[in-house]
Amino acid sequence: MIKRYVLLVPMFLVFWATIVIGQTLPKREFRAVWVATVKNIDWPSKSGLSSEKQQQELISILDEHQKNNINAIFFQIRPAADALYAKSKEPWSAVLSGKQGEAPKPFYDPLDFAIKEAHKRGMELHAWLNPYRATTDSDSLSLSKNHITITHPNWVFSYEGKKYFNPALPEVRDYINEVVMNVVKQYDIDGVHFDDYFYPYPGKKQLPDSLAFIANKRGQSNIEDWRRENVDLLIKQVSESIHKTKKYVKFGVSPFGIWRNKKDDPRGSDSNGFSGYSALYADVYKWAKNGWLDYVNPQIYFPFGYAPAAYEKLTDWWAANAFGKHVYIGHGIYRLDQKLNGWDNPQQLPNQIRYLRNNKNIQGSVFFSSKSVTNNMGSFQDSLRQNLYKNTALPPTMPWIDNIPPAVPIKLTVKRGSSSVLLNWKKPLQVRDGDTAYGYVIYRTVAAHKLDINNPQQILKVVYNDSESFEDKSVERKEKYRYSITALDRMKNESGASNQVKAKTK
Repeated sequence: MIKRYVLLVPMFLVFWATIVIGQTLPKREFRAVWVATVKNIDWPSKSGLSSEKQQQELISILDEHQKNNINAIFFQIRPAADALYAKSKEPWSAVLSGKQGEAPKPFYDPLDFAIKEAHKRGMELHAWLNPYRATTDSDSLSLSKNHITITHPNWVFSYEGKKYFNPALPEVRDYINEVVMNVVKQYDIDGVHFDDYFYPYPGKKQLPDSLAFIANKRGQSNIEDWRRENVDLLIKQVSESIHKTKKYVKFGVSPFGIWRNKKDDPRGSDSNGFSGYSALYADVYKWAKNGWLDYVNPQIYFPFGYAPAAYEKLTDWWAANAFGKHVYIGHGIYRLDQKLNGWDNPQQLPNQIRYLRNNKNIQGSVFFSSKSVTNNMGSFQDSLRQNLYKNTALPPTMPWIDNIPPAVPIKLTVKRGSSSVLLNWKKPLQVRDGDTAYGYVIYRTVAAHKLDINNPQQILKVVYNDSESFEDKSVERKEKYRYSITALDRMKNESGASNQVKAKTK
């Protein structure tokens, strides 16, 4: 996810002076962060920590993002053909213990733990896997004996000091699909996420796959088209496997910010830089058009007015080429540390969020990375809490997967205590697709005001569980409140409102 790229024309900045104000905060918006584990970028802070310390750190990360009203976590569980989860045939990642193949001590399952803690906080958990990267350096002595590069050396090639799976091999595609489906079947995840590492970022040498091309061209005459088809086949296979097994598990990709430049393809964006289509052989436009993705999350780590790749032009391009699916813009928060080309403007990123909110074809944002946000780089976390994400938001629905809302929760009652209010209700009946309640939204306002479930300011709590009670401990003494609740299904479709109840605290 840390980028190495060269733009093809000199860089210059057109100052972006327009500040969009007065926007109403949306009730539905995807708000996510990448929690990177490779090289211990975000978690754990270093390898070799005890299981208790690792868990404490992850809880702290999630608590901070709950305060930011983040509603989804992209949790990196497979940085390089290794695993941060127990139910895997691949070796444990060295980022945990310091040695590849060693389980956490005392034993626990980081992915299972992360899912449960995220869901407690009303956050989705998307399992972020790197499909093709097999190692992050050239130190083969540090690899576990059952690492794939040792057990199947013919499946990988070396390039620029790292090893990568060869996307041309059918057995590689089957293996990666098996890895993904193992996670889908055995864990309660909400999504599967691939980032931009397909074929490796280009270095000085040619890719060592000419013999594989000659051996199995599959009717292709151009090696670059052949490489793209290799990746196409994997994306299609993974997409079909996921949706056949668990239709509610979302599948998305976060490509490089430029698909193709218009000078190379009239369908491309008004840009002049590194292209994911040409350099990484990732034809995301095709994947979206063919319906293989539920969302695309382009990494538009560029400022407004940036001549080779302007944020506003790329954002508009991806929105116009969503093919009815979701678009979440990837923002590089770490860029605020560069203090160049517009990143020294404290309103750069807040204005980017305001800009995308004006486009109905864009459903939210994802931030790289977690640490850059929680360290309040450029005061961006302050902007989220005090303004941009001041209110809770529900994830946007995906009607192509499920458009049937659950039924209304039944018989909401209230009981006041000395310092809290206890709500109880009955689970809603099943609807025609068999769903009842996966979670609930608790709404609250002072009794003097009208309760409105379309007003995100009145969302008190989002819970992802099937409990039938909630204790509101945030009440003030001698205040009158009005409550109502709604039910959510797995795809975050929302029911109508329950009956309203009132409570006066002591």
